[in-house]
Amino acid sequence: MDVLKDPVNDRQVKTLKPPPHRPLSKNLMFPDKLKNKPDWKLLKDHLQREGRIAKEELFKLVSDFNKLLKNEGNVIYLQDPLTVVGDIHGQYYDLLKLLEPKVGGNPETTKYLFLGDFVDRGSYSIEVVILLYAIKLNYPNTVYFLRGNHECRQLTAFFNFKDECLYKYDQETYEMLMDSFDLFPLACIINSKFIAIHGGISPDLKSIEDIKKLDRYHEPPRSGLFCDLLWSDPVDQDQGNLDGQWKSNEVRGCSWFFGIDASMKFLQRNSLISIIRAHEAQLDGYKMHRWNGGQDFPVVITIFSAPNYCDVYNNRGAVIKFENNTLNIQQFQYTPHPYLLPNFMDIFTWSIPFVAEKITEMLYNLIQAGDQGDDDDDVNQEDIEQFKQLTNQNKQYNKQQSGGSTGKSTEKLKNKLKFVATMMKLQKTLREESESVMKLKGACPDKRLPKGILSAGKTAITDALADFNVAKNADIVNEKMPAQAQIPQQSISIKKPSNNTPQPKKK
Repeated sequence: MDVLKDPVNDRQVKTLKPPPHRPLSKNLMFPDKLKNKPDWKLLKDHLQREGRIAKEELFKLVSDFNKLLKNEGNVIYLQDPLTVVGDIHGQYYDLLKLLEPKVGGNPETTKYLFLGDFVDRGSYSIEVVILLYAIKLNYPNTVYFLRGNHECRQLTAFFNFKDECLYKYDQETYEMLMDSFDLFPLACIINSKFIAIHGGISPDLKSIEDIKKLDRYHEPPRSGLFCDLLWSDPVDQDQGNLDGQWKSNEVRGCSWFFGIDASMKFLQRNSLISIIRAHEAQLDGYKMHRWNGGQDFPVVITIFSAPNYCDVYNNRGAVIKFENNTLNIQQFQYTPHPYLLPNFMDIFTWSIPFVAEKITEMLYNLIQAGDQGDDDDDVNQEDIEQFKQLTNQNKQYNKQQSGGSTGKSTEKLKNKLKFVATMMKLQKTLREESESVMKLKGACPDKRLPKGILSAGKTAITDALADFNVAKNADIVNEKMPAQAQIPQQSISIKKPSNNTPQPKKK
């Protein structure tokens, strides 16, 4: 496959080869030797080089994938060995790292369970979906997916997956993928002792049978069991205590917080040990919620597999590896990826702040010249003289209208000067720190910056990006459900003794 040329040698990530010149052909993507299955290894390398596949091949891939999911129930039952993966969020190059033998394991020999949130936030959600669908078609009995809260129409329109679909394909492709997400199962029972879900438990969840009875083939509702499985969170409290078993989840704008009482009641009723879930960014890529004391097995385990989330959080990614009744947590660092302008912006839109800064600077010089009479070699003298004449005429007119007083007009001119000077500072900050500003925005459509951050300048922006907690707090407003229509690798082992009371142990 011919690659694009790089005559000026301006690629940001030099270790990646230039992208292919054309989409992957059908005969290469679906070779006869694989009996109509996609060549996922070739596809992986093609997408890694920023290649594309034609719309026709994408539709065939999704159609074949959908046939498999329609035969899976709401609840999947799996045994170890098994690798459990948390949120990926469009971070394709980190997914490739995750699939390596030393991290999650080679899909050819490893059983996988993905807990959802494949799309949004990152710029390569389409690539994540294509590769995972292709792997599933090759290994339908060892690769499984659950639905996350981002696999829905509301959030993909609010965040950036819909924009990505429209940029790389079209509206029809977006709608086709949304219909595919409606087919994803909702929960998994591992080794008959663990329940794996994307979000958490629900006041409406009494037994596993309640999940099996759900109609999953539609957009998730804003309340009820279906919603809670995708949206609820464990309470962020060391002992897991709540006033009551449930608390309204004001952070998400829907669903619930649950604590130790609700968790233990559900686990004991269903003869389970622990709840494994994703849904929340973690600094270390995982969190053990040891509400029942440090010596007992964690009631809840959160796993998050998107390192350096949104290119801002500086967190590690992690996966859970079950083998021989042993639970290992494998961490991994982020992988550099090709640079894209935010929200798939084109170069002309991106350049507007630069142009605006120059226009503002010109306006500032003109006003300054009219107010103070200073000469400036960088400004055309004829333009300055014209501006002075207009300014003097304006002053005389104001003097006549105000009975001889020029105080008001002078004050107005000074206010204009201050305003334009402020605008110049903001535009300069935007230009010089544009990449940091975009990182702080979290690469999402909402683009809320902390108040006053631009006027405070470079130091304030750098400080705001300093650590994980600041990034997470700045971004927390974007974790809500929208209004209607809106490191070195490490391993920690936790072994499960025969008496079903596992004891944590570090490697």
